[in-house]
This record gives sequence, C-alpha cells and structure tokens, in this order.
Amino acid sequence: MNEETELIAEDLKRACEVLHRGGMILYPTDTIWGIGCDATNEESVRRVYVLKQRTDHKAMLVLIDSLAKLNSYVSDVPDIAWDLIEISDKPLTIIYPNAQNIAFNLLGEDGSVGIRITNERFSRELCKLFRKPIVSTSSNISGLPSPSLFVEIAEAIKSGVDYIVRYRQNEKVSANPSGIIKLTEDGCIQIIRE
Repeated sequence: MNEETELIAEDLKRACEVLHRGGMILYPTDTIWGIGCDATNEESVRRVYVLKQRTDHKAMLVLIDSLAKLNSYVSDVPDIAWDLIEISDKPLTIIYPNAQNIAFNLLGEDGSVGIRITNERFSRELCKLFRKPIVSTSSNISGLPSPSLFVEIAEAIKSGVDYIVRYRQNEKVSANPSGIIKLTEDGCIQIIRE
C-alpha cells in the first residue's frame, strides 16, 4: 500500500467514525471542499447551520455514491433526471421534488432536496463506506465567498468541525461549484446555476 492509499484509508475510517457519532467533517468533494455530516441526522444538520451562521430555511445539498441509491431518497425520480445525469460532463446537483429518508431540516420549503452523485475518489468512497447520504455544503460562513482551495478555508470553520480530512489539502488548482438544476413534479426544468 503506498503512502497516498494509506492516507485515504485512514481519513475514510476516521471521517466515517465522526459521521456515525453525529459529528461534522471538512472534506474534499468532486467540486469544492465541503462541510459534511450525516444527512439523515437532524441534530447534525442543525450544527452545520450553526457553524455556517446560516438560517435553516436555506436547504443544503447531499452527496451519494451511485445512481442505484437515488430512489432511496427521492420517492419518484422524474425520468428526465436519468438523462441529465447521463449526459452531464461536469458535477451536477439536481434538486428533486418529494424527498424521503432525509433530515427534515435539510429539505427545501417545498419538500425538495438537492442531490449530487459524486465521482470523486474520496467522497465517493466515503459515501459508500458510510452507507447514507452526506451533507456537502461550502466551507464558508454564510454570505462570505466559498473557498475553492483548502488553504482559503477560514479558521472558524476548521476549528468548528470534528475532523478535517488530510487528503488533497495541498492542491493548488481551484475547483468550481457544481451546476444546479431544479426539477418539478410536472416535469419542468429550472437552471439555478450553470
């Protein structure tokens, strides 16, 4: 096992332990660094809102590791969603109507939830190992710019989480947030962010 593989394995183990205890992590995703917690645990989600100094009516998105898990968290996935996921050439968050099995305080006022299927090595393995969706919200205080590199993350965020993943901290290439599309029950598509 090489050094990077050992680092990832240790980070995955420790991050998963923290998530199971209801804690918060700071971790790399397929876009920017995220603050994460168990997306099914309302108290954990509440702690993320407090850390970000964000009102809880502004929903946060969640990550899952495979298409197969989508039906567990959306009661009726619109047919167009499968096509959008398949043709997307960059990370895509889709806001789905009719969320289920997700912490109530993560949902939009209309009962919707934003879900992204991650293809990034670490976040995908973490979702797979944890076996539940994981919150992924930008690692900033609400209203301040979202950091695209680990070194740009404020100390208030770093000191407020229970575990900071070490993998990918030294990267120098800025990442971009995902595209966001909202789907409605009647099949309408709204582009929130390209």
